[in-house]
Amino acid sequence: MEIGVDIGGTFTDVVCRPPEGPPHILKLPTTRDDPGVAVLEAVRQLRAAGALADGEVARFVHGTTAATNAVLERRGATLGLLTTRGFRDVLEIGRQFRQALYSVKLTPETPVFLAPRAFRLEVTERVDAEGRVTEPLDEAEVVAAADELVEMGAEAIAIVFLFSFLNPDHERRAAALIRDRHPGLAISLSAEVDPAFREYERTAVTAFDAYIKPVVDGYLDRLEQGLRQAGVAAPLQIMQSRGGLSGTGVARERPVRMFLSGPAAGVMGARGIGAEMGEGDLISIDMGGTTCDIALVEGGEPTVRQEGAIDGFPVRVSMVDVNPIGAGGGSIAWIDGAGGLRIGPRSAGSEPGPACYGRGGAAATVTDASLLLGYLDPDNFADGAVPLRPELARQAIAETVAEPLGLPLAEAALGIHRVVNAQMAEGIRAVSVRRGHDPRHFTLIALGGAGPLHATALAEELGIRRALIPPHPGVLSAQGLLDARLEHEVTAAFGRPLAEVTAADLADALAVIDGQAADLMAREGAGAEACSRHHFADVCFVGQSYHLSVPVSLTLDDPVAALYQAFRETHDRIHGHSAETPAQVVNLRTVHRHGGAAAGRPSVAPPATGGGGTGRRQVRLPGSAEAVEVPILRRSELTAGQRIAGPAIIEQPDTTTLLDSGWRARVGAGLTLILEPEAEA
Repeated sequence: MEIGVDIGGTFTDVVCRPPEGPPHILKLPTTRDDPGVAVLEAVRQLRAAGALADGEVARFVHGTTAATNAVLERRGATLGLLTTRGFRDVLEIGRQFRQALYSVKLTPETPVFLAPRAFRLEVTERVDAEGRVTEPLDEAEVVAAADELVEMGAEAIAIVFLFSFLNPDHERRAAALIRDRHPGLAISLSAEVDPAFREYERTAVTAFDAYIKPVVDGYLDRLEQGLRQAGVAAPLQIMQSRGGLSGTGVARERPVRMFLSGPAAGVMGARGIGAEMGEGDLISIDMGGTTCDIALVEGGEPTVRQEGAIDGFPVRVSMVDVNPIGAGGGSIAWIDGAGGLRIGPRSAGSEPGPACYGRGGAAATVTDASLLLGYLDPDNFADGAVPLRPELARQAIAETVAEPLGLPLAEAALGIHRVVNAQMAEGIRAVSVRRGHDPRHFTLIALGGAGPLHATALAEELGIRRALIPPHPGVLSAQGLLDARLEHEVTAAFGRPLAEVTAADLADALAVIDGQAADLMAREGAGAEACSRHHFADVCFVGQSYHLSVPVSLTLDDPVAALYQAFRETHDRIHGHSAETPAQVVNLRTVHRHGGAAAGRPSVAPPATGGGGTGRRQVRLPGSAEAVEVPILRRSELTAGQRIAGPAIIEQPDTTTLLDSGWRARVGAGLTLILEPEAEA
């Protein structure tokens, strides 16, 4: 038995997959004060339903928001920062970029909250740009500074010394001194967290790592203890930001790599469904209760970027290139100062939730609009677990949208859908058109509890001719956790002109970091012979400020020339131009992988019983002047090969699919729905 648990802003999704037969699916409201409570409640419900017994769980995989929430809610540890003398204010100075140049209200654009100036101390030491020690580490200063920080209340310390990515000896010695003096204090070293040049980015990511380390450590401690008490003896695995799994031992050491844990799981789930359907080029939209996470998969692999952001601050960590926007089922509709209709980013979440939940929410949300338009069954939402109250949805939309805009109720609800669809379409363009990809050449895959309601509208808007609805789209993130690969990444600074690099130089440098990655995989029980290796180089033209990640193949006759050519092609695709000018390698990277859906079994579809009709319902479709009656189908009763003409609504416990006019659905292998325009179908 394998269990995948993904925590979202509104629901906690659970997939319990047995060796044979259909999976057990659960959706529980997320417990915001302690998300682990919902995880343990899911285990209790699975056991009560007879889905598992003691000793049956072989894998327990988790996508967590613990790291992200610690930053967003400012609940991290009290942090002290030790740095080279003269570099105390790197964290505060930053890059002097402003995201909002003309804003009258200036807010800090560097994460000074991590370590205010009183908590940033200097010590005497110096390593030069070649990695040579020019001034030895003053160990007495290190001890005195650590004592001062602890006395002020520091619960964690980040150590960031100049050029430590070339020579980490001073950072390691400082950490050893502090651990001897203050055992149990959380410590992060920049040479381990982010061994690359650029002082501000390296300082920021190391400070974030130390800031969240005690919070993540405590969360994983409580969760592992609770799972053991619940009779789950399987080791806990955690989803990392780049879409691979890690054991909790390594995850605790590098918690900053967990920032996109949940969204990455959805992308890996979409990748797995695409592989089953023979589709390697995908755009996934994961629309939950709070956000819509949009990502692109090309050639069967998700796009990974080398730097992301958390709460608007740069975090130099490899992440699946997910574009999160505030457009979920619980996103609140509001009128701006100019009288325009806006959706999000504020969300009603799970507490109190949309107005139609009847839990005290008064603001109109996307879910309220979907209910008012007839897309949702008030008595069968979430398989009847969450009864909806249409009268509360009508009241909320009337008071907050329809009356202020002078619109009929149905037009106001359609307006909410049009605006949220426009926001999602723009989000899709951000990961496709702006990255040099034409979305018309991709297949749309809709997941999340709300994604399938918007699939045909988005495909129509973007000219996409094919959309997939997985068997369990509402919990595909949890399924993606089970399909993900064990994966570890190691990066090293290289910093040499490409013209001076030989194939032997690349091989020698990659061999060093391959050894480090192999050690991490061995800690997870994966031997080197069972792992695949993937090499990358960060390359830029000489004089350029930012680089692009390009694959490295040591098996080619001239890997250096191939690297240069691949870089120029990538530069042309992303930036629209290239040049035959000198380039340089900035960093080298290796990624080791083991297992995953590519070599595993396909996802299990809900059992099909034939038939599929449950009645008809009046709905208001986009572009229609009045309500029309459409057939309502039950997803579990559809059969492979069955064809459905739109308009129609297809219901299942974890989501509802809206098939618009002019579209047809075909039930494919594994009961994945394939949506295509009527002319092509």
